[in-house]
Amino acid sequence: MHKWRGLAVVAGVVLGTSGEARADWRHDVAAAHARGDRQTDTAIRQLPTDQGNETAEKYLGWMFRYGREVSPHFQSAIKWYRLASAQGDAYAQYHLGLLYENGRGVVQDYKIAAKWYTLAAEQGNVSAQLALAWMYYSGQGVRQDYQAAAKWYTLAAEQGDAFAQNNLGGLYANGQGVARDYLAAEKWHKLSADQGLASAQYNLGLIYYYGQGVPQDYEAATKWYTQAAEQHNTNAQYRLGMLYVLGEGVQQDHWTAKNWLSMAAEKSHADAQYSLGLMYHRGQGVVQDYETAAKWYTLAAEQGHASAQNNLNVLYQHGQGVRRDYEAAAHWATLAAKQGVALAQHNLGWMYLRGQGVPRDYQTAAKWTMLAAEQGMSASQYNLGEMYRKGEGVTQDYVKSYMWFTVAASDATIKRVFSNSELVVIEMTPAQIARAQELAAKCVAQSFKNCGS
Repeated sequence: MHKWRGLAVVAGVVLGTSGEARADWRHDVAAAHARGDRQTDTAIRQLPTDQGNETAEKYLGWMFRYGREVSPHFQSAIKWYRLASAQGDAYAQYHLGLLYENGRGVVQDYKIAAKWYTLAAEQGNVSAQLALAWMYYSGQGVRQDYQAAAKWYTLAAEQGDAFAQNNLGGLYANGQGVARDYLAAEKWHKLSADQGLASAQYNLGLIYYYGQGVPQDYEAATKWYTQAAEQHNTNAQYRLGMLYVLGEGVQQDHWTAKNWLSMAAEKSHADAQYSLGLMYHRGQGVVQDYETAAKWYTLAAEQGHASAQNNLNVLYQHGQGVRRDYEAAAHWATLAAKQGVALAQHNLGWMYLRGQGVPRDYQTAAKWTMLAAEQGMSASQYNLGEMYRKGEGVTQDYVKSYMWFTVAASDATIKRVFSNSELVVIEMTPAQIARAQELAAKCVAQSFKNCGS
């Protein structure tokens, strides 16, 4: 959801009936101001009625706000905007709200900003409607109210404002303040996208990619992502890069993918940094380069990207592209494991079990191994079987040991399950074996949750 509101508002200031007349009275007012405020007031009072005080005050506010014919001076702008606002001028009211919102020439005050925006918005000022909608959406200066946000975005959108149309589309897509309606979302995003707004083009690309309210269409998604990406929309550059990686809507092209992902990655897009790191890690469309992979993984990992943290853990464990460093590996594994990455949880459990990069701690090893096992990591399920067999970090329990060995045995890559399970079986009664098999079946049926109870 974008806050942006129209800045091309100078064109909306109607200052007279003809260009020549406007130039004459503007010059008189500006010259009078240069002589002092009193003479400015006199000059304003002497204006013809069709160019009255309100128009001149608004013009002076604009002069000081933007430094036209005078040096910029926010306090003076506020003075003149306030005088014009008191006479009901919507343009001045909007700009007064803008100055209060941004703390220009006054103490920043969102409530007062909302007051002036409301007065201008009620007169149909589209920039004020857009600003007020954002305040209701974000709860800035007013109580957060998605319905009120939808109301003001709608009024601005119906006047053709591209930013309001895009944001209104977002409200319909998310069901915020309005009933969720993907068709309405597509309608408003497209109206905005057709005006060239990059964020709307990106949003429209998402709608077609996921088939929200429209048939899923990767080619249409590619079209809109491309238009947004060419306007330097970072998210679109990332999404477009991934389409080329996967060959969705376009012919698979890793070189083009790398170019788009690089653009996004260089602007600190974490997913793009991770994806670029993965390409270099695997040598996918580029020469395999562990150092470059480590560089991009690190940038993404430092932004909290869990998969990048996990892959960086692997590089440090194996010394690929970086000096082998088990402590660094454990650091990154911990960060990824806390975010729920099963492989990181498995690796961290193994590191605590062996005392690799961390002090040996069987209980902590069991904790992380259990979390990975519950996510279906067969290697962790096998390790749990071993830990229950030996009583490492858990109370020795042959039934649970055999249960976890049985669960892990469904993965053909686990080679040692059968030989190790035999070491347990010789210590068990037939009833215990039957119980372990029953628990294993229950464990699988429950997607590995609450196993052994």
